[in-house]
Amino acid sequence: MDQRRSAAEGDTLAHGRITDTAGPTAEDRFDDEDYPAYSMGAAAEMLGVTPTFLRALGAAHLIEPKRSGGGHRRYSRYQLRLAARARELVDQGTPVEAACRIIILEDQLAEALRINAAYEREHERERTAGN
Repeated sequence: MDQRRSAAEGDTLAHGRITDTAGPTAEDRFDDEDYPAYSMGAAAEMLGVTPTFLRALGAAHLIEPKRSGGGHRRYSRYQLRLAARARELVDQGTPVEAACRIIILEDQLAEALRINAAYEREHERERTAGN
């Protein structure tokens, strides 16, 4: 994760990563976890959920799909992984809103741990360089 991925406004959980102004090439899109490649129908079929479930995840601010030129929802692989995790929690009896909050908190914790580990590595390098 190279950016915070919480569902708060402006964060990248619900939004794609920043790309250069020239735009991604076809090869970039193939490997891009955040490229909105899947229609709502395809996403729902892949996950074994209904489109209503995907809309509920959007309403709970877990995922915000991009829109095609015609206004249709488009989902990325990253968003599908989040939706699959939400489905696991809902299948275990967790309400959708609570499942979404759990996933957001898990994601924030993972990002905080990544940042802390990077800080500790840098701090260790500074300590060993000073000796």
